[in-house]
Amino acid sequence: MRTITMREAIIEALTEEMERDSSTVLFGEDVGKFGGIYGATKGLYEKFGNRVFDTPIAETTIVAAALGMAITGGVRPIPELQFGDFVGVAFDEVFNKLGKWRWMHGGQMEVPVTLRLPIGIAGGAGPEHSQSPQALFMHGPGLIIAVPSTPYDAKGMLKSAIRENNAVLFFEHKVLYDLKGEVPEEEYLIPFGKADVKREGSDVTIIATALQVHTALDAAKSLSNQGIDAEVIDPRTLAPLDMDTILSSVRKTGRVLIVHEEQKTGGSGAEIAAQIQENALFDLQAPIKRIGAPDLPIAQSIYLEQFYRPSEEQIITAVKELMEY
Repeated sequence: MRTITMREAIIEALTEEMERDSSTVLFGEDVGKFGGIYGATKGLYEKFGNRVFDTPIAETTIVAAALGMAITGGVRPIPELQFGDFVGVAFDEVFNKLGKWRWMHGGQMEVPVTLRLPIGIAGGAGPEHSQSPQALFMHGPGLIIAVPSTPYDAKGMLKSAIRENNAVLFFEHKVLYDLKGEVPEEEYLIPFGKADVKREGSDVTIIATALQVHTALDAAKSLSNQGIDAEVIDPRTLAPLDMDTILSSVRKTGRVLIVHEEQKTGGSGAEIAAQIQENALFDLQAPIKRIGAPDLPIAQSIYLEQFYRPSEEQIITAVKELMEY
């Protein structure tokens, strides 16, 4: 199977879906001739013309326009916010409208909007350009929250998102754009609400998202050399959340570590941990552990920002502590 980057996988997904469905349009800041500041829309303007266009720096307008197109114009908009952090500027449109209007209007309208949101710590971008805000929207009913961690997942999930008739928040970790992985040439879709077991194991379950899936896999490899067999699960979507796969693993291993780059307090790991203890408390052999970013604004310094991102060493230490129970 061929190997491509996650950036290339995203471009392929966008290209294939825009070729398949002429109602799709792509817009955002610098996504046109420039091809996006991460290069994730490169070549699309040349291929699709005015169906790919740049917008002013106006996140509220970008999201509101996408909503209007979706509910009145028979369009499938794919807006991009240059940094996922800027979703705060358009919070009302996302939180109160994208996920709720279909329900508020008795199902008379569909909201096929795929909002692409680059996230994560990368290169000293500072506290307003490095965040991972996806857990905020787990509290927003009606929104699908997709968080791919590999090129394979990114392509299959993005194609599913564009075909979805409900709003999807598609979070792409900036560090992963250059990650290479195997992606089939033939068409495929990845359904929402289906977690992926990235590594099977029997001693401890590590649940991780986005970039931290790879940190967890690296830690699991190191742990295996020390006689500890870790299973690594990527939920892939935080809403809907595949608790069946997670609980099956927990009942097998009896130990759980949840790792994400979001802040630990109120992060997606808190909800996952709560559901585990509600449904599998007596299967646990140790307390659930969580690793996340500290409750502080992310440092501007490229050296200090590394202390915000969970590390392989932190995961190894936490797993060893779990194994002591």
